Formats: sequence, C-alpha cells, structure tokens
Amino acid sequence: MAEGKRRGFRIKRTWFGIITFRAIMVHTTLMTHDKTVLVVGCSGLPVTSAVSTVLSSWEVQYARDNEEALALVEKSAFELVITDQGSSGQEDAEMVRKVRLVTPHTRLILVTDRSTPADVIAAIRVGAFSYFTKPLSKEALEDVLHLAMDSPAWETAIEMLSGTDAWIRLSVRCDVSTAHRLQQFVHEFLDLPEDDEDRVAIASREMLLNAMEHGGKFNPKRRIEIAYLRARRVVLIRIKDPGKGFSFKENLDTAANNPQDDPLRHQKHREAQGIRPGGYGILLAKNLVDELFYGEKGNDVLLIKYLNG
Repeated sequence: MAEGKRRGFRIKRTWFGIITFRAIMVHTTLMTHDKTVLVVGCSGLPVTSAVSTVLSSWEVQYARDNEEALALVEKSAFELVITDQGSSGQEDAEMVRKVRLVTPHTRLILVTDRSTPADVIAAIRVGAFSYFTKPLSKEALEDVLHLAMDSPAWETAIEMLSGTDAWIRLSVRCDVSTAHRLQQFVHEFLDLPEDDEDRVAIASREMLLNAMEHGGKFNPKRRIEIAYLRARRVVLIRIKDPGKGFSFKENLDTAANNPQDDPLRHQKHREAQGIRPGGYGILLAKNLVDELFYGEKGNDVLLIKYLNG
C-alpha cells in the first residue's frame, strides 16, 4: 500500500486560574503515570517518536509480541495498545478481538507490515481504534494519538454495515473526532494513487462534516451512513444524513451558490441566521473530485473521482 500524506491537527488545553508552584508540582506528580500505553513489537522510530511526543505524561510499557501483550493485558489495565511487531493485518485484528474480550474499552492502534482491504474491514469489525500500513507518517500517527487521548465513548462511533474488498458501508456517529478518525481507515481501504489520495480524503471529509453539521446537528445520538466503492478506474463515495434535506440550488448558506457579483453573499446570510462562518465545504469538494451529485431531498450526496491509469 502507498504511503499517504496527512493533515495534522492538535487539541490544546489551557489551565485557567492562579495555581501555586507547590500545587503544580503535586498535580504533576499525581498525573505523571495516570494512564498507560502498551507498545507491542519492534517499536520503530515513527511509533516511539510519536508516543514520546504526544503521550509524554503516560507510562509506557513494552511487549515482545502479541502473546506477551495479551498476558500483560490480563494482569493490568491499559488505556491504549499499539501493535508494531511486523505482523499482518489479519493477525493484529485477531489481537484486537482477544484484547477487547478482556478490556472492552482499551483503544488499539494497529501498525502492520502488509495489509489488504479485507484486513482493514476485519479491523473495523472487531473495533480497532485506528489502522496503519508501513511506511507510516509520524504526523498522521500523532493525529490519531491525540484522538485516542480525547475521544470519549468511541466504541460504537464507527460501525460496519457491510464490507467486501471493493465496497464498504459504514454507520458513523455525528461528531468531529469520528470524522477525523474515519479518514485513516478510508485511506488504508481505498489505497489510492498518491496524486488522488489527498483530493478524495479532503473532499469526503468536508462533505461528511457538512452532513454532520446540517443533517445531524452534531448530535452524537444521530448517525450518518457513508459508503465507499473502489473500482479499478473510479472511486464513489455516498453520504446520507438523517436530516430533512434542502434544495441545493436554493441554499444561500454555501459559497457554491454565490453570484459572481457577490462572492460573499453566503457569509452575510449565515451571519444573519446566526450560523457559524463557513460554507465553503461543497465548493471545495466540487473542485477536488470530478463529479458531485445531490439526491432529490438534499440529504444524500454522491462524490465521484476518476482514477488516472
């Protein structure tokens, strides 16, 4: 599988109030090893570097292989397990299944040497938190580690409805962290040429976030259905949200419908309606894929990207 680029994002926390130096020291002492991550296998440079950067306050333990890791999991609770032992995606998916039987809430990030779309599907089915095939990007792994630190109630955020080597259908929860987390799975499943990868990833994420905001109202109790079809010369992505829909041609909240003589009309309308700044998602997606179609109700969108060669 080809290595892909990832756009990083960071979640920053700010402590407010006046805290004495002594109180800071006490807090630091109590929190230093509050959480533990288990790294399984050879611990290559991208993994160890990302862990030390993002999880600097966590205790790190190591296991030689999956068998030793399972023995440790049975004795101690780990918030996060990262597999990096050079095994296949199928072997690591089985590792996820066994770990979650013992500790259902442990997040597992799989780093594999070799992978197939079937392996990615298996990982999603058993509840892996994320999935990487080497060579991997340290920045992409750091992004996922931030999500692993801060994503609450993640277990049912991504559910497999059906899956084949070419076509998957997923149900995803309406929240931003789920949209970001989903993209790594999609990258691994689609395995696109590098020049198409970023375009498809950005376009699908923008339209997914658009569906979450307008159709799902970012209500985590609501869900979006999204499907990815990877054919030999084309990728199709269908996103359906639970909203009532809208008329795309009459929608004044999107930049795609701005007249040439008033390129900021949608911003004025959004401000008047008390809606946050934005509205460029559809316009951006239309410029990144080859075709974009809305269904009759406006809560169903299809993105098409033709592949060169």
